[in-house]
This record gives sequence, structure tokens and C-alpha cells, in this order.
Amino acid sequence: MLVKTASTMVDSSIISFCRFFFGVLVLGIYLLMKDGKIEFRYRMKWLWFGAAGKSANYIFENVALMIGYSYGNILVQPVQTVVLLLAGSFVFKEKVTRAGWISAALCVVGVIVVGWNGVPLDKLLGSSGLTTVLFTLAGIGAAVHVMSQRMLVKTMDNGNMNFSVFLIATLMVSIPIPFQSEGFTGVSTAGAWLALVCLGVITGLSFFWFAEAMKRVPFAVVAIVGNSSVLFSILWAYIFFRDPITSYIIIGTLIFVAGFLLLNFSGPRKKTAKQEDSVEAAV
Repeated sequence: MLVKTASTMVDSSIISFCRFFFGVLVLGIYLLMKDGKIEFRYRMKWLWFGAAGKSANYIFENVALMIGYSYGNILVQPVQTVVLLLAGSFVFKEKVTRAGWISAALCVVGVIVVGWNGVPLDKLLGSSGLTTVLFTLAGIGAAVHVMSQRMLVKTMDNGNMNFSVFLIATLMVSIPIPFQSEGFTGVSTAGAWLALVCLGVITGLSFFWFAEAMKRVPFAVVAIVGNSSVLFSILWAYIFFRDPITSYIIIGTLIFVAGFLLLNFSGPRKKTAKQEDSVEAAV
């Protein structure tokens, strides 16, 4: 919702930059208030992998949201889930259960149904197909970010890890702005500025707060609440922008939500001390 609102004033490059810039600013203030210091690191390769992945996530997602419907980023999460399962199996040599592969299949089917949305093939290969590809690339970037956090959380605390990744990402997305950004493309409004700042707050604090919340609630609550964002995306898209919500969107969403829930509830319950390691997969 916030990206769609901000896009009435600035282009996607500025939105990507502001998501990280304000996020780093807010997270830095929070860490100073909480711990009295900030530990910025940059010599670890997974910091750069994570920053590159999250940058790609926001860049492709913002472009797709500007040209497509506001609920379109519901595709990011199932793509991320599938990529993480594949990476766990082939890169990290982790065992994926039968339920895991069924979950991945449900996610893929759900994405296909949502991406198709019942449109004719010629239209599907046009703008509809383009937004689906962009959201798929955004999901891959998000998965790379998750993998980096799973590696970094072993040696860094949650707050400084996110601060370091997001600061590097800020620098990454700022490089092309002087060469390709159109800057302000619409009328400057208080609502659009507020949307940019709120996007930063979400980027800076949501991952950190979600990790803290996981320590305090049952795993079942984490699974349901963490995956409920796709339902709110559809609901708010209709309420605020009157985006058309077809039966294909609803059916596809229910299919990959079923995949999420199967994946979360079929595996063994992790002890509280280990829950933080998997926070970003739920986010």
C-alpha cells in the first residue's frame, strides 16, 4: 500500500533508496536507545550477499508494484519459500521432507494461478506476465537475503546484522540514481512523504521486532501470523485502491497459503532458543 502511495510522487529508484535510507536511520536510532552503540560490519561476504539480495528484492518489487496491482507482491513470499527449499536441498545439503516438496509444489501452483488470473495468453505475455516475472525476481532476491541472515545470525546479533545489511544496501541502490532515476514524477504530497518514511520504519524495525516476538509466542501463532500478510495485502488492495480481486487470485492465494501452513506445521517444533534462526523465512 505504501509503495503504491509513494509512487504518485517519485519513481521506483527513489522508493528503493528511501526504504533503506529511512530504515537504517530508524534502526540506528533504535539501537542507540536500546544498546547505546551501533556495530557496523562490512568484511563478511554474507553481508554483501544479503544486501544484494534485499536490494534486488526491493528494486524488482517496487517496479512491479508501480506498473501492476497493489496486491501483486503476494507472489514474493511463495517464490521465496520455494527458492529456500531448493537452496537448502542443493546448496546447504539439508534434507527436505516429502511435506516440504508438497509445500513447494503448492506454492508454485498458487503462484501460477495468481499470475495467470484467467487472462488470455496474449495479455499474459504482456504486462501481466512482466509483473509476474518481476515479482519472481523479487522473491529470489528475498530468499538470498534470508539465506544470508541464517548464516550471519550465528555470529552477529539481530539488530546490528540488519543495520549493516541495510546500510550496505542503501549504498548499492543509490549508485544508479544519478544516471537512471527520474526523481520526482508527480506532485509532492504529505501522504507520499509519509509513505516513504513509513516504508523505512517497516524495513528498519519489522525484521527485528518479528524476531523478538518469536521468543514470546507459540510456534503455531508465528506460522499463522507470519503468513497472514498475503491476506491483508488482498484485503487492503480492495479497500484502499479498489483493485479487482478475482476468483483466480483468491484460489491461488489459498493454495500457496496451504503450502505455507503445511511447511510450518509438518516439521518438528523448534526450541525457543533456535526459533530466531528461522525468523526471516516466516517474514
